[in-house]
Amino acid sequence: MIIIGVDEAGRGPLVGSVVAGAVALPDYFELPELTDSKKLSEKKRETLYSLITEQCQWAVGESSAKEVDEINILQATMQAMRRAIESLNLKYDQVLVDGNRCPDVDNCTAIVKGDLSEPAISAASIIAKVTRDRQMLELDKQYPQYGFAQHKGYGTKKHLAALKQYGVIQGQHRESFAPIKRLIG
Repeated sequence: MIIIGVDEAGRGPLVGSVVAGAVALPDYFELPELTDSKKLSEKKRETLYSLITEQCQWAVGESSAKEVDEINILQATMQAMRRAIESLNLKYDQVLVDGNRCPDVDNCTAIVKGDLSEPAISAASIIAKVTRDRQMLELDKQYPQYGFAQHKGYGTKKHLAALKQYGVIQGQHRESFAPIKRLIG
């Protein structure tokens, strides 16, 4: 039976894409450390990411900041999840998604806190979080004054202060989110 686990990273930040991971774990794959990516250290996430990407079938789907603004964060998240599942290009039996709703795909079950109980969802959580964190590190290289390497795009005091001082980064900041909307207002 082929089960695909799906989770996202980046719904709350003010900048960047929302990223979904989709992972199909092979029968022999066991990692007792698998859990919600937010409960792991960055170093542990990176280690597990390497193991998952080497031994499992996996894919990433994204919705850009522009898409978030156009269709809203919920729809953009569902779109990113569907893209990740479709990118796997696997004939599957079941999709398990962390949360309370499924994207528009067949045989899907949403599980609240599924990243804590379902290994495939935990693995997808790690894929999504590491991918998005790496994107924030790249954005930090382009725009170091915003501090993306530290806050990963969340609306921290430092990020909000940088926004007031340097303005919004076109195409990167989510203009439909309240703090950004107020600034460009």
